[in-house]
Amino acid sequence: MNDRAGRRRARRLAIGTAVVLALAGMNGPWLYRFGTEKYHQYKINKPEYKAANGKWEIVEFPEEYRQNTIHAALLRTGKVLLVAGSGNNQDNFDAKKYDTRVWDPVKGTIKKVPTPSDLFCTGHTQLANGNLLIAGGTKRYEKLKGDVKKAGGLMIVHNENPDKPITLPAGTRFTGKQNGKTFISKDPVLVPRAKKRFDKTGRFLGNDPGLGRIYVEAAKEGARYETGTQDNYRISGLTGADARNTYGIAQKLALDKKDFQGIRDAYEFDPVAERYIKVDPMNEARWYPTLTMLSDGRILSVSGLDDIGQLVPGKNEIFDPKTRKWTYTRKVRQFPTYPALFLMQNGKIFYSGSNAGYGPADIGREPGVWDVDTNRFTKIPGLSDPKLMETSNTVLLPPAQDERYMVIGGGGVGESKLSSRKTRIVDLKDDSPRFVDGPSLEKGTRYPQASILPDDSVLVSGGSEDYRGRGDSDILQARLYDTRKNTFQRVADPLVGRNYHSGSILLPDGRVMFFGSDSLFADAANTKPGEFEQRIEIYTPPYLYQDGARPGLSGGPQTIERGGTGTFSSPQASSVRKVRLIRPSASTHVTDVDQRSIALDFKAEGTELTVTVPQNRNLVQPGWYMLFVTNAQGVPSKAQWVKVP
Repeated sequence: MNDRAGRRRARRLAIGTAVVLALAGMNGPWLYRFGTEKYHQYKINKPEYKAANGKWEIVEFPEEYRQNTIHAALLRTGKVLLVAGSGNNQDNFDAKKYDTRVWDPVKGTIKKVPTPSDLFCTGHTQLANGNLLIAGGTKRYEKLKGDVKKAGGLMIVHNENPDKPITLPAGTRFTGKQNGKTFISKDPVLVPRAKKRFDKTGRFLGNDPGLGRIYVEAAKEGARYETGTQDNYRISGLTGADARNTYGIAQKLALDKKDFQGIRDAYEFDPVAERYIKVDPMNEARWYPTLTMLSDGRILSVSGLDDIGQLVPGKNEIFDPKTRKWTYTRKVRQFPTYPALFLMQNGKIFYSGSNAGYGPADIGREPGVWDVDTNRFTKIPGLSDPKLMETSNTVLLPPAQDERYMVIGGGGVGESKLSSRKTRIVDLKDDSPRFVDGPSLEKGTRYPQASILPDDSVLVSGGSEDYRGRGDSDILQARLYDTRKNTFQRVADPLVGRNYHSGSILLPDGRVMFFGSDSLFADAANTKPGEFEQRIEIYTPPYLYQDGARPGLSGGPQTIERGGTGTFSSPQASSVRKVRLIRPSASTHVTDVDQRSIALDFKAEGTELTVTVPQNRNLVQPGWYMLFVTNAQGVPSKAQWVKVP
């Protein structure tokens, strides 16, 4: 090499060194982060790390299949139903763009499904026949104060005629007797006939008017059409006895915030045909309702905002899958929206106090045991942070026979900044059950997701410290709860923040999928609007990274009666230590009252495993289940689907 070439090479090296040094000077933090991230990826992908902490992976659908998933349910086909409806998007609602997807997590395929109504904020539960019952949804989006142009609100229509009901069509005009202002109904309303009252001797005392509720708006825009006090309203178009017997009464009709309004629509989703089947509508419109199965396989529908945007006034109803019709319960009981309601082994309903908000702060908030038949409600004491129960999660700890429940985190009423670090545990088999504190979370947590795993642990992940992740408060942490030791073990951190409109689902292969998140803002300063999280995230627990063969499970009957047995093939039958029957999840708004894990007695002989299903119908509700076996190392098999009729 000559001197000139040597000088050129030295010059290039000097310039290169100067550039690197300059970049290092300007971007030292970037280089540090790059190196740190590279090491982090190396660390979390080491086999020993995954065996102790598990692993997270993101699943991103092709753009044309993405949606704002609000609800998810595992179908008996092993696929996952993802329901958005309008997806908390006013433009979608106005355009009647309602979305549903069916996703196969094994094959990775995804399919669009026609969605008949806006099922945003519906209720759902698994049925005995393997269909998913879906009821309620959105009739109207909320309008914030300032966006409301016409004064409006609730009109109570009275019918004092004991001989017949009366129906008023949409567009009926109500004019105040004192204020002289006219309001117009948005929907038809059926007002039942009055009921005659008698004393014990049979003497007639008078009539109790039939009542109908309807939303009305002023005929014109502006504050001048607001009312400040209660007034009686004449109804246009009525004559004679109808005019004398029928009238309206309304409190303040104003330009204040108008809440979401619910719908009565109800459907069954058929997992084989992958389509919605319309059934009779509910008696009450509901937005944010809870559906939970009773001991006879019928479905209880509770709470929600009605078609006026007010909390359904304690009028609960029951769906009969045989007739596909709804009937009211005999007595009323009011709960906040999306109350966490679980069927107990004695046939009563446990209410943990968890809810999604909406409703008076002093009605229906205390946990207890509800006898639906008698309407008796027995409160359970000892709950810590009792005013921080909105957006908490409740899970029936495995195995379900123990009847122990854990309430996780939660926040204050409405848009409160307050959140709870507490977990609270109650044993309903105690003679005098009361809540006691379990292990604490590191941070106050709204919207924690919780999924039962086949090894009897519970995966608790995500959430945010503040309402809807305000102040960049998403919590990127996950823990496994050990039901035997009553302890949390921190595991791998999730990659995606999950707060409002999020949930989790145990899959048949033992992994857990996470969906949704609806941050109010995208930055810590709360200045940029948030965007809905459309990506799915999959967590593979540590048990799937253990050494040794995973237990196999195959063959066996597709149906097992309560008290009956079924024999399955397993090459590792002798190593099996647990058999669990897990009901598939149906999750929304951190509310999943379907999931439960039932311990089965079993006997191993050679390569055969014979399992016995418990007889209690309240413990083993009718329907399809995932059957898992777990070995001495805590490694579960893939699930076999089994129907319990």
